[in-house]
Amino acid sequence: MILTAASVAEQLQGEVLGDGQTQLKGFAPADRAQAGDLTFAENEEFFARAEQTAASAIIVGSNFTSSTGKVLIRVSNARVAFAKALALFFPEPPQPAGIHPTAVVAYSAQVDPSAHIGPHCVVGERAQIGGNTILHAGNYVGDDCKVGSACVLFPNAVLYARTELGQRVRVHAGAVVGSDGYGYVLDGGSHRKVPQIGNVILGDDVEIGANVTIDRGALGPTVIGKGTKIDNLVQIAHNVRIGEHCLVIAQAGVAGSSKLGNYVIVAGQAGIAGHLQIGSKVTIAAQSGVMHNIPDGQTVLGSPAQPDKQTKRQLLALQKLPELLRRVSQLEKKLGSDGREAA
Repeated sequence: MILTAASVAEQLQGEVLGDGQTQLKGFAPADRAQAGDLTFAENEEFFARAEQTAASAIIVGSNFTSSTGKVLIRVSNARVAFAKALALFFPEPPQPAGIHPTAVVAYSAQVDPSAHIGPHCVVGERAQIGGNTILHAGNYVGDDCKVGSACVLFPNAVLYARTELGQRVRVHAGAVVGSDGYGYVLDGGSHRKVPQIGNVILGDDVEIGANVTIDRGALGPTVIGKGTKIDNLVQIAHNVRIGEHCLVIAQAGVAGSSKLGNYVIVAGQAGIAGHLQIGSKVTIAAQSGVMHNIPDGQTVLGSPAQPDKQTKRQLLALQKLPELLRRVSQLEKKLGSDGREAA
């Protein structure tokens, strides 16, 4: 795809400094940019590097000016513009509307004519597939599922019965949404399964990473709020409620019935125990173990997770512990190990 600097600037709501008719054929990082490429620089170091390349244009923030005559596309936020520009140069390939001959679609299912149902997909009874939604291949959409418009299910993603997806939801390969919650009760020396009769609801613009598992509720739904992004290999247990625009990073886990507010960040390999309340705009550092409620706005660290400043002080104190033990040992030798000489 060939664009001009002016047309890119218009899409990015920026302004061109230089020749707006400069043709741009691709997007490349500053250290590999060639003639005809657009690149970006969000700080002085990247900008200096980009200035020395053959790149035809650079996306920059509001405080940059070229000393080498480069065409600049000046924007308010270079990182956001970078994401938008990539979508311009590398749009997702379109998929033809229709149902592949190898797909199995229940007679009672409702599939919008503009949807794409790929090879070996299964769409269950009374399921609803919205307009411009794409099921790539090998997807299973269970009975009574509702999939909104412009959703994308990547190969081998599974939606158990009664799962609901909003608009523009993306579910990556191998993810399982709506499997049984982990519910058992001890009965006569054995574990009796508690039937899990709820479902899962994903809000608009949610993205689910590869091999994520989201359990349906025992009673009622497990809910992921709009705009939330869940990384690969995350486990969300039954009846969890995650608010809007949260980030849950790889290998994290949230136990049953916990509730997270809006704009929560759960970093990699962090774990949240069950039945907890996590406030809005909370950040949980990597590998933290959360065992109690957290109020709005806190950053926590460690296992058990505590406010980050408190935990950092404890870690610093631990680093001094070997030296402290050495000094105590020297004092004991000097004074007598039982302290009687000092007494």
